[in-house]
Amino acid sequence: MSEPRPNGPTPTPGRTPHGPFRPGDQVQLTDTKGRINTITLQPGKQYHSHKGSVPHDDIIGSPEGTVYRATGGTEYLAFRPLLTDFTLRMPRGAAVVYPKDAAQIIAAADIFPGARVVEAGAGSGALSCFLLRAVGEHGLLTSYERRPDFAEIARANVEKFFGGPHPAWRLTVGPLEHALAETEIDRVVLDMLAPWECIDTAAKALIPGGIICAYIATTTQMSRIVEDLRAHGNFAEPHAFETMLRTWHVDGLAVRPDHRMIGHTGFLVTARRLADGVTPPTRRRRPAKGAHPAPAGPTADTGDATPGQPAEA
Repeated sequence: MSEPRPNGPTPTPGRTPHGPFRPGDQVQLTDTKGRINTITLQPGKQYHSHKGSVPHDDIIGSPEGTVYRATGGTEYLAFRPLLTDFTLRMPRGAAVVYPKDAAQIIAAADIFPGARVVEAGAGSGALSCFLLRAVGEHGLLTSYERRPDFAEIARANVEKFFGGPHPAWRLTVGPLEHALAETEIDRVVLDMLAPWECIDTAAKALIPGGIICAYIATTTQMSRIVEDLRAHGNFAEPHAFETMLRTWHVDGLAVRPDHRMIGHTGFLVTARRLADGVTPPTRRRRPAKGAHPAPAGPTADTGDATPGQPAEA
């Protein structure tokens, strides 16, 4: 199942992220304790809670950052949800990519307006939303999702955030390694269990200088994708890292780190596509002892020498 790009002028997604509130807009109402409720504005409707109600008609037409008083006296601050807010609260099939990781993917993979990007593993559509924001209406994001149920959740979430189908998005149900039809791709982003299975497919689709970026959860996955990228021969030396996010409590002279933080969520591995026929430079970094264990048993150089003793000439 593939969504082709429309012919003619590129339409603008329906969601407007600025200006007065309009019918159909999503609005976050935040009370004085920081609790957030998200509503979709509809003329004639009301937001109800145990603290009272707020008519939608009072919100429609007013600017963001307005405070409304419910019938019970509670005040609510109204803003449109940011993409980070939306992704953390969206309906989920697969786990979502956290905003801190999505931001690093966009930065480390250097995803730019107008880029042609392939995504493997649409999941719940969180990363797709960030990538679409980055490539813009004149770029192209092609997302591949193996599971039809996840694909439908991703489609619903993306269309809910953008207010309708995004003109730069194609969603295909099927594995990337079997279904990829695009060529001359700028970036490939792999958010899947076994990204090393797609290395050869990505290498054939990427332009020289293009970037492959894998988002994985465990150290064993990270080790496998890095070593397979090195062994493939079409990529420069991979770069592996993770990010951690810690918020701070700031209240007068009480300034300290919060007791809770978003620590490990995933690892990122990036590598650049070499030109065809180019051999990667030999790594000159000395590996740590034991990083590459010697093969078991006697070798041509040592014969049956006792470990730690030189072989006889």
